[in-house]
Amino acid sequence: MQPHFRFAGFMGKRVHLGVTGSIAAYKALDLVRAYQEADLMVSATLTESCTKFVQGLSFEALGASPVYTSMFDGGPKADTAFGHLEPGQIADVMVVAPASANTMAKLAFGMADDMLSCQALAFSGPKIVAPAMNPRMWENPATQRNWQMLGDLGFIRIEPECGNVACGDTGKGRLAPSEEIFTATLKAISPQDLRGKKVLITLGPTRESWDAVRFWSNPSSGTMGACMAMAAYLRGADVTVVAGPTALQFPTGIRVISVNTAVEMFDACQEIWPAMDIGCATAAVADYRPVPFGAEKFKKADSGSKGMTVEFKSNPDILKTLGRQKRIDQKLIGFAAETGKLKEEAERKLTTKDLDLIAANDISQEGSGFGVGTNQMYVLDKQGRAETWPQLPKTEVAWRLWDHLLLD
Repeated sequence: MQPHFRFAGFMGKRVHLGVTGSIAAYKALDLVRAYQEADLMVSATLTESCTKFVQGLSFEALGASPVYTSMFDGGPKADTAFGHLEPGQIADVMVVAPASANTMAKLAFGMADDMLSCQALAFSGPKIVAPAMNPRMWENPATQRNWQMLGDLGFIRIEPECGNVACGDTGKGRLAPSEEIFTATLKAISPQDLRGKKVLITLGPTRESWDAVRFWSNPSSGTMGACMAMAAYLRGADVTVVAGPTALQFPTGIRVISVNTAVEMFDACQEIWPAMDIGCATAAVADYRPVPFGAEKFKKADSGSKGMTVEFKSNPDILKTLGRQKRIDQKLIGFAAETGKLKEEAERKLTTKDLDLIAANDISQEGSGFGVGTNQMYVLDKQGRAETWPQLPKTEVAWRLWDHLLLD
């Protein structure tokens, strides 16, 4: 799981995981680990068919407790006569992943003939369902009807993905990636204080070509921006990411516009900024771009013993332009990666770029900057509030920055 998915801080929250009879059942163990890394407590229910693929002991060994199986097994997992009601009393969200076609039908029609279906029927909180089955079973009209019914009943639905399945068939039916299910779970229990807001995030480096194979760039991975995007999405925002070249992946609910150059990023932002409520510019945009040598690869032999000279011209200042265009009802967050005079540069950029909030970090400090999972920030807003934050995971930095912006 990529770093920008690894949000923690959900201590005191509980997720109840239902696992059904599918070859994908083993993937539920990865979800247990991910939930615990997010500080969530986890309990689980395995259907009888699920236990043919993976045993309850595996979930218990990872810390899930309690783990239910049969309604009337009489063992230590049935230490209460009301286990079919307990998740609805103590859990904040229920997740059924993978959900077989059979369990989907039970959930859609309100059946309650085993432990999991009883628990689902008695659960009044948010319920997430992520199916996994043979593509032909998924495409069957009865399954599609049940899928629609689950949506009408208020289930949060995560569609299966296309690909090869265990039997050798190819099509839609594979369990959605763990990141999708994990993110949907966190979103279901996160404060929705950004609901209704449209948020623009720029992230990653830009690449400025100077011949057919070489470019001018920087080592930004885009992780800080990805954390800002994910935190906003979890808190209910409609998020659009304008991303330079990175290897980052996002949930299907986040729109991604991929660009390479600073001019491409500028044009994309100009097109969508008028419709946004909040902008957040984390991208490490090249201030200058080389004047290209041409469409061919530059040959070392062509320069002889003189070496070479590359000319540069200025790129548009995306953040400053967005600041000048900002309406009174819009807010703008800037980031500054510095190697000195951190507070002075933050104050200057806050004013000259007409920002509402700026987060500055000293990239010369270990554990703060490009290619690491942490940042140490100096945060300043236009009301004059200034804070110095210790080194924190970038996910936590992102969450705190949205908290800070929403103070106004």
